[in-house]
Amino acid sequence: MGVSAIKDHRLSAAARVLVSEHFAVQAGECVLISADTRTDPELLDAVFGAVCQAGATPLLATLPKLPFQGALADPYLPPAFAAAAAQADVWLDFNFPYMAGSTPHDEAIKAGRVRYGLLALPDGASLARVYGGVDFGALMDFQVALAEYLDARAGAEAHFTCPLGSDARFILQPVKLKRHRVANVPGIHTVPGAQSLYPQLDSVRGRIVLQALFDEVYRPLRRPITLEVDGRIQGFSGAGAEDAPRLERALRRAGNGQYGYFVHFTLGFHPAACFTGTNFIEDIRLPGTNAIGMGLPWWEPGGGENHPDGVVFDQTLSVDGEVLVKNGAFQGPAALRALHERLLPRFY
Repeated sequence: MGVSAIKDHRLSAAARVLVSEHFAVQAGECVLISADTRTDPELLDAVFGAVCQAGATPLLATLPKLPFQGALADPYLPPAFAAAAAQADVWLDFNFPYMAGSTPHDEAIKAGRVRYGLLALPDGASLARVYGGVDFGALMDFQVALAEYLDARAGAEAHFTCPLGSDARFILQPVKLKRHRVANVPGIHTVPGAQSLYPQLDSVRGRIVLQALFDEVYRPLRRPITLEVDGRIQGFSGAGAEDAPRLERALRRAGNGQYGYFVHFTLGFHPAACFTGTNFIEDIRLPGTNAIGMGLPWWEPGGGENHPDGVVFDQTLSVDGEVLVKNGAFQGPAALRALHERLLPRFY
């Protein structure tokens, strides 16, 4: 079997995992596949084919690349797209920036029918690694157990550091977006391999050093950016000349004219994820990675999925004094460690 055939096989297998195992697409369902003009055609062909194999009807909607995510994308979305989203049983969103938080998305979620997948994976290699590079059942077992572990520790203090000087503490809130092994219920579902930690908004204290950033575009940073936080973001320093104005604009958009709070922190743990420098969703699933949302959260008035995200690599994270990750490597606790040991990469 040649290299091209192996690549095609891995992509097709990953698409089947996404469609049949993760989203449990059933015969007769309508599956909306949204993409932009930069999405890999081979990825779309594989997902389209997997939907057909499941006996469902795919509808592919390709739009120009959105300049913003969330409600800021509304002016760029045609009414016909909103109608399609409202009638779909499953919506697989490969757009990046993604449509979560836009008006068509919010209305479709409120209608209570659609199973929305925030995927934002632009190329076939990333889809193959994320959905095919590890046993999916083992990945979801760990994902759900980690979410339950964090949810049970609401009110505890979390503390993370990184080799570049991050050192921040916050009080955990309950998990806002519950994890399902199978996305067979209406609502928002995300790519496995990372878990969000939700802080009490005014509890975050310390310094955070960003190595990559998604504000108006996603990129590794030429110069790290240091954020100072005391409840709200107090300011930032160290940014390259090209990065400072972008982050300034994004923070003030997301914070209604102010810098705002930290919306979420995360812990990445996907064993087959690779650093791409171009694919935000895969990069933040690297083991030990922390994607940090800034602005106002979607559960607060005026908040939404239009916030910038900074990225910290190789974090050390403890919760209630118990070390989960040290310099990016998973440590424990014992019950989670046993599940984590099953996460063996098949390929990279």
